[in-house]
Amino acid sequence: MNDWLTAATVPAVLVTVAKVEGSAPRESGTKMLVTAGTQFDTIGGGHLELRAVDMARAMLGASPQPAVQYERFPLGPSLGQCCGGVVWLSFEPVQGALAAVLDALRQRRNEDSWRLSAIDGAPACALFDAGGKLLAGEAGLVFPANARERGAGEEGTRVFADDSGRRWLADAVLAPRAHLVLFGAGHVGAAIVRALGELPCRVTWVDEREEMFPADLPSNVTVEATDAPEALVAAAPPGSSYLVMTHSHPLDQRLTEAILARGQVGWFGLIGSKTKRMQFEHRLQARGFAQERIAAMVCPVGLPGITNKAPAVIAASVCAQLLTVWEAQAASPSPGKN
Repeated sequence: MNDWLTAATVPAVLVTVAKVEGSAPRESGTKMLVTAGTQFDTIGGGHLELRAVDMARAMLGASPQPAVQYERFPLGPSLGQCCGGVVWLSFEPVQGALAAVLDALRQRRNEDSWRLSAIDGAPACALFDAGGKLLAGEAGLVFPANARERGAGEEGTRVFADDSGRRWLADAVLAPRAHLVLFGAGHVGAAIVRALGELPCRVTWVDEREEMFPADLPSNVTVEATDAPEALVAAAPPGSSYLVMTHSHPLDQRLTEAILARGQVGWFGLIGSKTKRMQFEHRLQARGFAQERIAAMVCPVGLPGITNKAPAVIAASVCAQLLTVWEAQAASPSPGKN
């Protein structure tokens, strides 16, 4: 996830989709990092990306290295793409203030940040936190009070002009909104973690058996080895998703009760068969849980029609299900209500 950021490689050029009109392969804010021999991440492939990579490498080969470039690309016959929209790309050599900004961003993966970079004039770049505090880059830059109104911030990445007419890229680098608390470090849990490592989310992976966790973990995964996993249910942020697949049915039951008892659950999945669901429903009803709370429990998990029980297949099915849930939540202004 975010290879453009995790690849601490120089010399390089950071290519950002600064603005989009109409249909395009990727949305504004998408980035890729281009070096002389390779690239990290993608702005959508096709001829647009080929042109962008060529331009970035031409910048790397120039002496002296040019300043930021800002180019318009119609996605029509000239590029051989049928999207029909228009994309504006910024090309920023990774040096000086931008290098410092990227270093700071690597330490802020789970926090919202805003990057301000000059498109016109002398190179200038700085990083700010959600409150507008300068974190890295050019000491003299101030995040404009009206930049959010002009499209930066929660609305994403946008180009705007200041009072002097100088254009700036206000680039929102937001922490993933999707958060999954995954209980169980068995084969299926491990397969799900591997699959989620490439997706825009944060994962808290919980199991009391510390030896079950692999040494190498994706950068978006945090391990919690604890013999009191129920405490992690309440500790999760409002709207989090929960997935229960431990080695113990009694533990699954306790976790299910803890999840259904708390408010603002974005999604709750319990691995198991229809028979397991029926058993759990009877127990939950006997303990006084309301039927609408029980109905919110997803069990079995995964997409309908996929019946293969191999861990990798289950992981693919569950991750696709989670993406569907998370995209629907992202389109809604309110957090999980369950």
